[in-house]
Amino acid sequence: MRHGQPRDILVLGASAGGLEVLQRIAQGLPRDLPAALFVVLHIGTDRRSQLPAILSAAGPLPAVWAEDGATIEPGRIHVAPPDHHLLIEPGRLCLSRGPRENRTRPAVDPLFRSAALAYGPRVAGVVLSGALGDGTAGLVEIKRCGGVSVVQDPADADFRGMPLSALRYTEVDYCATAAEMAGLLTRFARGQPPPAGARHLPPGTPRRAMPLASGQEEKMTGGYDLKPPVALTCPLCGGAVRETAEDQLPYFTCHIAYFTCHIGHRFAATDMDEAQFREMESALEMALRVLNERSALCRRMADAARGRRAAHSAARWDDAAREAEERAEMLRHFIERGWLRPSPDDEEDRPDIPPG
Repeated sequence: MRHGQPRDILVLGASAGGLEVLQRIAQGLPRDLPAALFVVLHIGTDRRSQLPAILSAAGPLPAVWAEDGATIEPGRIHVAPPDHHLLIEPGRLCLSRGPRENRTRPAVDPLFRSAALAYGPRVAGVVLSGALGDGTAGLVEIKRCGGVSVVQDPADADFRGMPLSALRYTEVDYCATAAEMAGLLTRFARGQPPPAGARHLPPGTPRRAMPLASGQEEKMTGGYDLKPPVALTCPLCGGAVRETAEDQLPYFTCHIAYFTCHIGHRFAATDMDEAQFREMESALEMALRVLNERSALCRRMADAARGRRAAHSAARWDDAAREAEERAEMLRHFIERGWLRPSPDDEEDRPDIPPG
């Protein structure tokens, strides 16, 4: 990584456990920081969020909800608003209600990708506490365009999934604790070398670099060649899904699957697993509800038949009700047994992190 190159576009992504880290970073930044910060925290559609006010109160820099078309200014924290992706274009911000990525909007990956495409080596991307893998693919774009990548030390994160995913699958330049992060970012912004003792991670073997795709739409989807459709459907819209070809992903240090539907919903493999599991649970619970409703309907039909003195018909409806109840009980037992849920965090081949 080159020193002396100011990184004045600082993009930060966090999910569960990230609020406290963002406050810590805001507290440690100087008033004269020569960089603009852009923050995505997974807040979904919660329009009651007070995130800008919280970050403004934590430190000297003003934090504001990002606005579509707003000018990029140094010394300001731009926060992705609820239910909108925050994108960066040269000199301005763009808000989008485009397809959810990794099951969320705002998502970290769109911010990171757009910053990398707009500002290249001027970008520093930071993945903080959070579950699953949002931000990993975005860090790849930042690295590919000459920027620097940083992750919160998983041992320091309340939820280590996002930092571990970045460390496991991508080339990461630095690993820092929440207490170290503000100082590291300040030095990046000023074009200064990191402080002595900063944990600079040795590079892996990057996959071959790719030229930027032509056309904004291709750029925003990464410009990757896609394999033929796989035997999966999008958990959000039911559309056909394609898997990103691993040999076309530079700066991934090992295989990671990404899935994209024709609408544009995009999932890392871990997020696809989570979305698929929730869809499966919902389908089973719906089946249980329908069986319970069938039992109730059959009992009503049996009572009506008895009122007409149609004994044979009543017996048939009673049998149908019992059948639905028996199968509902079997399904309920099946649901309540629980499921095997492998987690990448449990893998033995966790990435090595140099001691601090």
